[in-house]
Amino acid sequence: MSEHQEWALPKSIQIKPKALEFDLQPALDSLVFIHMEAFEDGLTANTLGTQRNGYGVVISAQGTILTIGYLITEASKIWITTNKGVVVPGFTLAYDQATGFGLIQPLGALECSHLEMGSSDTLELPQKAYALGHGGVAHSMETQIIAQQEFVGFWEYLIEDALYTTPAHPRWCGAALVDTLGRLIGIGSLLVQQESKGEVVECNMFVPIDLLKPILNDLINTGQTSAAARPWLGIYTVEAEGQLIISFITPGSPAEKAGIKDGDQVVKVGLDRVFTLSQLWQAIWKLGQAGVKVPLSLARDGELIHITLTSVDRNSLLKKPMMH
Repeated sequence: MSEHQEWALPKSIQIKPKALEFDLQPALDSLVFIHMEAFEDGLTANTLGTQRNGYGVVISAQGTILTIGYLITEASKIWITTNKGVVVPGFTLAYDQATGFGLIQPLGALECSHLEMGSSDTLELPQKAYALGHGGVAHSMETQIIAQQEFVGFWEYLIEDALYTTPAHPRWCGAALVDTLGRLIGIGSLLVQQESKGEVVECNMFVPIDLLKPILNDLINTGQTSAAARPWLGIYTVEAEGQLIISFITPGSPAEKAGIKDGDQVVKVGLDRVFTLSQLWQAIWKLGQAGVKVPLSLARDGELIHITLTSVDRNSLLKKPMMH
């Protein structure tokens, strides 16, 4: 189940171990390869696929693995492979919708080191960093954090102070971003484009580690945080020429049940006019927790229509693994 070894990053961007202020090998050995199989009838099967591969990083002596949540959501099976070739099954411990972090509990001894956490809130940009992947030096690279700012996703997702790095790691999913002292400061989420020095460059977006610290114990102990679940509608929405256009409706979602259609333009949430995705999501979330009614004003075929949806907790619709 391990990752194919025939590919390698260009040597020019691979990490130079002798130039580091930390011992690279234990850090590399904390990275694991994750292969998962999702429930075929799950909510995310059509959008994310039923077989997914990515990375995770061991963050505790007990073997707890931190990764990006979309990699493991609705997993029916998880297999974990270490750099030393140890393969064990895993279990989805938690997936936090607000931050995007996911936790895995290995169901066997990994026999590898774990990575200590640093801080993502004390960075002075631009700053050198290292993106680590499973597979050793050939799959890990030197990079630079060029921005720390809000990230908004079209799938009802928003985080503040996301980390943007370039050059981009080609296999970013669950990769570990570490600082110059070898401490974990972010988890790889996406490949995006970002403006830097007047030009658009390809970047990785990393979810900052300081978002995890206040919720980690709750996620480990209960599988969820103490915060109330955000209202979720099931609309994929994009910004296009100053308009918010719904591009996809999740089957079985509140949006589908309320009759919202692909191509509808979101104009208002309640009385609030919205022009950006950030405004849209925040206007919905400020109405209350999951279950709250969400009034939307939509432009459709030249007419303004008003629809009120009953939101839900997205997590309640996801299929959960069963322990045997």
